[in-house]
Amino acid sequence: MKLYIAQATCSLAAQLVANELGLSPELIHFDVHNGTTSNGQSFTDVNPLAYVPVLELNNDASDRLTETTVVTSYLADQHPEAGLIPAAGTLERARYDQLLVFLATEIAQKHIPLMRKLLTSEGAEWTRNKLVKAYTELDQRLADGRTYITGDKFTVADAYVWGTMWHERSGAKIDHLKNLMAYVARVEARPSAQKALKDEAELVALHRSRAAA
Repeated sequence: MKLYIAQATCSLAAQLVANELGLSPELIHFDVHNGTTSNGQSFTDVNPLAYVPVLELNNDASDRLTETTVVTSYLADQHPEAGLIPAAGTLERARYDQLLVFLATEIAQKHIPLMRKLLTSEGAEWTRNKLVKAYTELDQRLADGRTYITGDKFTVADAYVWGTMWHERSGAKIDHLKNLMAYVARVEARPSAQKALKDEAELVALHRSRAAA
């Protein structure tokens, strides 16, 4: 498998899940600023919409999957024994997918126009307030002492929350959400998360050194 990533993006969630499962996909870095990849491939040939993550499978068709929730859910579904996601077709899974959609629409996507400074001041204020409200919902979930978002077991949702903690870059003030902040620290302390950060940093540095040569 190949996993296309970009620095400090939601592709970290896909890396984390792969690490949790003991998988070792070939990592390829896409530089969003200059459009190059670490292996010299045209990224628009990989994903014409030019965003990560992209998971390229080892099947005969070399099928490619995009969208963080799809990539991470697919990986988890291939290894049900790991318990990173409820079984497909169950009510529990439907509710879980509902959570993933909430994370995608009310958190991950809300950061982007703020980070890219695409909004009016009124629009930015509204969007930040929506982000704080969504993060407050997560903080309230964690208030009962649970370790992770859905309970005491790490799941795909935790990888996604951690991989999209862009509040400092988007200006959303959430430091007062103590349950959430402690939770994020727990996720980041996991060996799988530390490996994701290390692998990303090393690949980005290698890509940049090759480009400068």
